[in-house]
Amino acid sequence: MNDKEMSVYEHLGELRKRLIIVVVFFVIAMIASFFLVEPVILYLQKAGEAKELTMNAFRLTDPIKIYMQFAFVIALIMTSPVLLYQLWAFISPGLYERERKVTLSYIPLSLLLFLAGVSFAYFVLFPFVVHFMQNLASSLGIHQVIGINEYFEFLLQLVLPFGLVFQLPIIVMFLTRLGLITPMFLVKVRKYAYFVLLIVAAIITPPDVLSQVIVMIPLSILYEISIWISRIAYRRARLAEQ
Repeated sequence: MNDKEMSVYEHLGELRKRLIIVVVFFVIAMIASFFLVEPVILYLQKAGEAKELTMNAFRLTDPIKIYMQFAFVIALIMTSPVLLYQLWAFISPGLYERERKVTLSYIPLSLLLFLAGVSFAYFVLFPFVVHFMQNLASSLGIHQVIGINEYFEFLLQLVLPFGLVFQLPIIVMFLTRLGLITPMFLVKVRKYAYFVLLIVAAIITPPDVLSQVIVMIPLSILYEISIWISRIAYRRARLAEQ
């Protein structure tokens, strides 16, 4: 009984150590982000659709609010590899050697998928949405005065969720390796999964059908890729068992 309790205490101590490492690195990343946030904001104001818009601050605190928001987001992105590695280091003692190597490779792949999702949202979806909103305002005879706070909040709310949604193949691969799902199950629930993805597309995009269709295309491709990846992971798991 005491050995079991010590084992639990040791796990809690290990978790505490991992969390402290993540928090310390986040603080360092937050400090570093103060040197990056100004060039990032200036670039976003001059690139893409923003260069055609006049930014306005409606409140005295808008600039500092935007500054701190971007500093936090940059620090969070910089910390994410460390967070994933510490999570892997915490669970890796319970994995086989082969599983440790496989799950460790998820970290750079996860970061690449996050950047792919953010890039798709910023370079493909965001310009379309801005043009759609401008054309709608023009057709209704509305003169738009763009607030910098509202502009960047909308940008972050539209772009960042795609970085998370693009993690679907990684999540499916991980759950397949754990034996919680199978490729047969994913094929069986495909039509229900598409319905859920349609709801997700409706939540993370403006309320127009064309934007949702644009979002559904990569989400559907991601789901099909996830089925293919699940088949590979399932096959390898079965071979490892044999």
